[in-house]
Amino acid sequence: MLIQRALSRARVLSTSRYFSSLSSIQMQTINLPKSPPFSFSSNNHGCNFLKSKPSSVSSPYSTAAFSLGKSSRKGVVPLAALLQIGGVQIAKDDVVKENDPTNNVPDSIFAKLGMQLHRRENHPLGILKKTIYDYFDINFPGKFEKFDDLCPIVTVKQNFDDVLVPPDHVSRSYNDTYYVNSDTVLRCHTSAHQAELFRNGHTHFLVTGDVYRRDSIDGTHYPVFHQMEGVRVFSPEDWSGSDMDGTAYAAADLKRSLEGLAKHLFGAVEMRWVDTYFPFTNPSYELEIFFQGKWLEVLGCGVTEQAILHASGRTDIVAWAFGLGLERLAMVLFDIPDIRLFWSSDERFTSQFSEGKLGVKFKPFSKFPPCYKDMSFWINDGFTENNLCEIVRGIAGDLVEEVTLIDNFTNKKGMTSHCYRITYRSMERSLTDDEINELQEQVREAVQNKLNVVLR
Repeated sequence: MLIQRALSRARVLSTSRYFSSLSSIQMQTINLPKSPPFSFSSNNHGCNFLKSKPSSVSSPYSTAAFSLGKSSRKGVVPLAALLQIGGVQIAKDDVVKENDPTNNVPDSIFAKLGMQLHRRENHPLGILKKTIYDYFDINFPGKFEKFDDLCPIVTVKQNFDDVLVPPDHVSRSYNDTYYVNSDTVLRCHTSAHQAELFRNGHTHFLVTGDVYRRDSIDGTHYPVFHQMEGVRVFSPEDWSGSDMDGTAYAAADLKRSLEGLAKHLFGAVEMRWVDTYFPFTNPSYELEIFFQGKWLEVLGCGVTEQAILHASGRTDIVAWAFGLGLERLAMVLFDIPDIRLFWSSDERFTSQFSEGKLGVKFKPFSKFPPCYKDMSFWINDGFTENNLCEIVRGIAGDLVEEVTLIDNFTNKKGMTSHCYRITYRSMERSLTDDEINELQEQVREAVQNKLNVVLR
């Protein structure tokens, strides 16, 4: 009931209150492909939980950062009991529910809510966000509204239905998405806010925020990352006299605008457009650039499906939309080799970046040795690699660098064995044998108990 009351409250508030002043700034699983192929790169205006009375907060939908305190075990940060989202205090028990079969949000993910790396001016993600803002402010003065503080707790309808994700799409599975309950998720993409912004009359906007997906563990994948989505709406008077229909006009403007953005970020580079498919745009494209000797995908985009626009009450408009992953681009622009570094508070990392300085190359401050631990077990029909990685991350945190399947076979009885190699490595210090052995033993016990596999 508390959840529904908070959700109802959120929906009646004006969209204009969703952003800060621009001057400041498990359940059943299925063995399916890991990541949604439709995402632009891979939002909700109201949070679904009400634990206490609203406090005095300038933006009622802000996800304010919270204090984590000191670590009780090296590499693992203790969890805050309360998180402030949308002007209300959110208890961990409202987001992390171990005994609720419709909830698969672990402590480690709750700990990331509210950290908002994209709003830190001297952080690579904040620097990149501001550089993109600058491009749109220069080329479209006064047109694009910026939303970077929208609540990441959204309804299933907002995250999937409103952007035409098919009911049977893999991205809806508990293997891919973090569910708070059967009707509520942590947003998988910033597109989750698009439909509501349309309904509230916004015609030019950029939405930036943290997004959440259950995923593998390696140097380029992390269960929390950041996206930016851009949308521009056109009315009939915009394309009249252009000898093009609305769709063609919007597509031409889209390509011209995004080629300009690519030049703004990467300089004079060779570009190419690749036709693709997204459920929420038609036609759909990916923009690639030839950078540092290879083709790099920069973003996905397209002309918004009319069904999305019609749901906003308008039948005479067209729109384009794009989406990009901030970490993906920042790793290239700043030469950052490991996605975990974005979450580092080590001054040897944070001191290297300053507001307004895009493309400053990261200088590695150390290279600590890795520690490899192998683990073999007989899997069952419900086993998925995402569930394994979730357990490993929950125990070892950012001390785990990679989880790799190095061997698998099926015996004459039809039983399948997997052998995974877990690479432990801190980005900030050397790890001791005793420390790694303790973590590995915890991992083995948890994998056996939670995934119902048989260790070998």
